[in-house]
Amino acid sequence: MPDPRRPLSAQALAAAQAPLPRPDGPLRVYHLGHSLVGRDMPVMLAQLAGHDHASQLGWGTPLRAHWEDRVEIAGFVAENAHPHHRPVREALASGAYDAVVLTEMVELRDAIRWHASPHYLAAWARAARQGNPDVRVYLYETWHRLDDPAGWAERIAADLPALWQAEVLRGALAWDAPPIHLIPGGQALVAAALAAEAGQVPGIARREDFFARNPDGSQDPIHLNDLGHYLIALVHHAVLYHHSPEGLSGDVMRADGTPVQIPAETAVALQRIVWRVVQSTPGTGVSA
Repeated sequence: MPDPRRPLSAQALAAAQAPLPRPDGPLRVYHLGHSLVGRDMPVMLAQLAGHDHASQLGWGTPLRAHWEDRVEIAGFVAENAHPHHRPVREALASGAYDAVVLTEMVELRDAIRWHASPHYLAAWARAARQGNPDVRVYLYETWHRLDDPAGWAERIAADLPALWQAEVLRGALAWDAPPIHLIPGGQALVAAALAAEAGQVPGIARREDFFARNPDGSQDPIHLNDLGHYLIALVHHAVLYHHSPEGLSGDVMRADGTPVQIPAETAVALQRIVWRVVQSTPGTGVSA
């Protein structure tokens, strides 16, 4: 059934996404989502920021499945077998988190059509605010498959205003959501990939260089590798902490403790790209 409430205006969304004050210290961050959040990216972010975090994940999980007990969360046991898992309702009710980062499944058009994305985004945002009236709520924009028939970069560019903002975020406001700001992961990934293909990121030449390989060596078209996780951790850091990630270390660890070393020149180039994207994308809460 179609969503019974029409999205509010773009002006209402802009007002709800007014700039936030810069945090004066490390935040406690909760991540709710799926494998495009993953274990490694939040751990890298926590290392870069010096903050605590927790999460609940699944495989391709819509926000609706996290909310409704009757909807199965695929991969729940496997994805949450780590020390940073905390059940989402318990976590939000505790009021212990300063920032809650939510994301929706992709294909996003299917999530909107079949899983009432605006309604469940609003429900989770209200739950976060009930636990902590001062919490900051974010929607993490992800990306589509490299082999998307409409074009990978083209689709991500078009979907930010048309779906993430106009449908999901504005629709959530119609369901009485508190302010929800944007973490532009997809936009930063495209910007970094295009810069790499233009020879502007030392050591990186193709968009595929940000994506994982399957066990048989074939290209994974949607899940990131260590470099991609690092990039997305930088985007979260820039939005959450309101300052350029330039100068952050390229030496981080995966969730299992394995060290990852991003060459210094590569890290600096990605940090500059991320800050440019965050400053130029509406709705992040970061002042231009």
